[in-house]
Amino acid sequence: MSEPHSGRPPVRGAAKHPPEARGLLVRMLEFLHPGPDSKTELIETLADAEQRELIEPESRQMLEGVLRMAELSAGDVMVAAPRMDLLDIDAPYDELLGLVIDTGHSRFPVFEGSKDNIIGILLAKDLLKMQRAPELNLRALLRPTVFVPESKGLNELLRDFRSNRNHLAIVIDEFGNTAGLITIEDVLEEIVGEIEDEFDEKDGESGLYTLADGSLRVAGDASIAAVNGAFGLSLPDTDFDTIGGLIAHEHGQVPRRGESVPVGGLNFAVMLTRGGAVRWFKVTRAADGETGA
Repeated sequence: MSEPHSGRPPVRGAAKHPPEARGLLVRMLEFLHPGPDSKTELIETLADAEQRELIEPESRQMLEGVLRMAELSAGDVMVAAPRMDLLDIDAPYDELLGLVIDTGHSRFPVFEGSKDNIIGILLAKDLLKMQRAPELNLRALLRPTVFVPESKGLNELLRDFRSNRNHLAIVIDEFGNTAGLITIEDVLEEIVGEIEDEFDEKDGESGLYTLADGSLRVAGDASIAAVNGAFGLSLPDTDFDTIGGLIAHEHGQVPRRGESVPVGGLNFAVMLTRGGAVRWFKVTRAADGETGA
């Protein structure tokens, strides 16, 4: 008597290597060609692949960014609260428009009364609607605010940004206070590197960029001589070659994102850090009483 037919075609080669044989084969391959056992070894493997011209340098940097991003949280990348550009719901229209133009952002947290009381997010393009229709209520133009804890992982945050189509979130600390803000651009820059604005003017060799508000964005590895030339100063360059090294020395440690360090009549605000070093400063003339060294 023939066995009943299951109705499904046989899987070709399914029994070619029983589980025991496949397990032995895998162990032999791992013995002959062991793979990386840690993230550090994996990054070293990527560097080796680049040296052997198996992958492009840009590809290696992006892959490393993806690996490192898994270890970062919103608190590591956020713009700290003191550096946030906020709009006051009760401010006159001209004042709001001036701040939008000066900063060049596309989205702004809006507060009422206290800066910790953020009531919504305003898109710069929505503010322009009030020019044609002054009777519009600014409150009606606000978008909902998304709040995330400092501990929220960047991987999860990126998924949230993509799914809810929000590009900005307010970061809160363990007590519910505003710690800073983070944008989808901040997250993506951890993978692809600095995303330049189309209106930035680059002084390619010196690492100095002119921003829309007239201030300078200065690379951490820019030479002290370049900064001296741009501002007409004479910051010492005998002990340090880069401006990042000088600022870290004057500050006593590498400043964190959101911190500002006055040195030589200039104010160095940290815009971006990476790999334990400052990637970008925003440099302006220091206010009176903040001359620094």
